[in-house]
Amino acid sequence: MSIVVNVDVMMAKRKMSLSELAEKIGITPANLSILKTGKAKAVRFTTLDSICRALDCTPGDVLEFRNESETL
Repeated sequence: MSIVVNVDVMMAKRKMSLSELAEKIGITPANLSILKTGKAKAVRFTTLDSICRALDCTPGDVLEFRNESETL
């Protein structure tokens, strides 16, 4: 997949645990884990907004586009 989720990177920079972030943004740790590992098929803008507010970052810090054809 070309979209890389960097939630774990931002959590580490902010020294925040998965359970702490899940509680702050109002989703279950299991659902946050699915997003964090890149297994999610979609993310709601409201969830992305909550993540960015909790981690004090921008959507570009959390989501990254990598062109797969250039890496081959």
